[in-house]
Amino acid sequence: MDKGEVYTARTANLDESGKENQKPASLQWEAIDWFKVEQFINKAQARIAKAMANGNKKLVRELQRMLTHSYYAKLWAIRKVTSTAGKRTAGIDNEKWDTPAKKYRAVSKLETKGYKAKALKRVYITKSNGKKRPLGIPTMTDRAMQALMALALDPIIESVSDKRSFGFRKGRSCHDACEQLFTYVSRKIAAQWVIEGDIKACFDEIAHEWLLRHIPMDKRILKQFLKAGYVYEHQLFPTDRGTPQGGIISPLLANATLNGIEELLQKETKRMRSQEKVYPKINMVRYADDFVITAKTKEIAEKVIGLVRQFMTERGLQLSEEKTVITHISEGIDFLGWNIKKHRNGKVLTKPSKKSQQKVLEKIRTIIDSHRGAKQDDLIAMLNSVIRGWTNYHHTVVAKRIFSKMDKELFLLLWKWARRRHGNKGRYWISRRYWKTEGNKHWVFKDTLTLLRFCDTRVRRHIPLNLEMNPYIDTEYFHKRRYRLLVNRTLGVILPETKNQGQTGSHPTDDGLLEA
Repeated sequence: MDKGEVYTARTANLDESGKENQKPASLQWEAIDWFKVEQFINKAQARIAKAMANGNKKLVRELQRMLTHSYYAKLWAIRKVTSTAGKRTAGIDNEKWDTPAKKYRAVSKLETKGYKAKALKRVYITKSNGKKRPLGIPTMTDRAMQALMALALDPIIESVSDKRSFGFRKGRSCHDACEQLFTYVSRKIAAQWVIEGDIKACFDEIAHEWLLRHIPMDKRILKQFLKAGYVYEHQLFPTDRGTPQGGIISPLLANATLNGIEELLQKETKRMRSQEKVYPKINMVRYADDFVITAKTKEIAEKVIGLVRQFMTERGLQLSEEKTVITHISEGIDFLGWNIKKHRNGKVLTKPSKKSQQKVLEKIRTIIDSHRGAKQDDLIAMLNSVIRGWTNYHHTVVAKRIFSKMDKELFLLLWKWARRRHGNKGRYWISRRYWKTEGNKHWVFKDTLTLLRFCDTRVRRHIPLNLEMNPYIDTEYFHKRRYRLLVNRTLGVILPETKNQGQTGSHPTDDGLLEA
């Protein structure tokens, strides 16, 4: 019998031949064939997604139970929670799975029968606006149980999610959301008014009753996750609303809660076209709890806000009165760190927002000011990490001039850093000490390492996503799309889509990349 297919406490410690495994737990963990584990999970999730697409809910429930009770799924869940930065933070029981032996023994703890979640450890983190955001830290066992349940829940949520929802979904990204919004506002006949939506404390206010009625998973386990409570300053507090920020399953529950806005807007569009003889041009793009809705006129936009408010109220949520605004596209909107604006010549340009620019400059300034006595190479290593991450995020938009501007700001900050270190030296000596010439490039901040420049990052147009594709069913399409994105990012070549991208075939290879 394959241990991946059926797991019980009796068979947990059996080897492949069915005999009791006498190896130490640490060696058994190191001997796990992770390729086989992932292969089993991928096949099980694909079966769940296909059954959901066919409307066979009975089979979906059976496959869910099979996956959450499987030995391989429990191994994968433990590996997931112990391979992130959060593994160093324990819950209220102060337990950490920091050795192979502890990880392997944890498999026996992931039993749904009699499971009871422990309270979360509440901490507060500072947001960019200075306010405090509550964060709940589950125990390692509860994290692994959430990861296990999410394995079987994600294919279902993915199959019924809004097509233009992009946050916390497999195979989708912020760049896909930006590209979709660009297509809605860039045409000459596109909608001119945009609703910038903001949900007030989305994760903290979702109604538990709605979740327990609509989330397709074990209701008893879900209730344990939701009603666990939290501990702050040695006091236990109940949780009557919301999903814990910090829980692995929370993004899935939030996405499931917000699914349906797109269908609601489509019904309103049909009603306006049939009854009012108006084409309202209502389109929505959502990333997690941030969303943008287009409309032909300001009056239609106000009607849409009323519909969305009613939708949110049914789920225990509210739109923020201050942050939910209606804006003309000529004034520009900020979405996911980008500013999207239609100019007088009719062109729509997407650029890094001023807030995003200020944020990265502040981060660079903090690094430089806090490392006045550091070696040049140490400073370069820290700055390169920030520069690389920021430019990689913004390399798909109109950012060339902004990259050059950021280089100038960075040079001024580094010049002050160098002058402060050598107050008794002249400008010529300082420039020769810290800046070099490399080919046609002058003023290169370099020692053993070389500081990256913002403007060295080439701007590449993002490849749009086919919204009809499901990552659990159309796996070949997503394999090839990752390959196309890699080629576009590294070589600047947009490979054409092949007709059989949704069909089974060979995956792209390194030789294929070199050939391209």
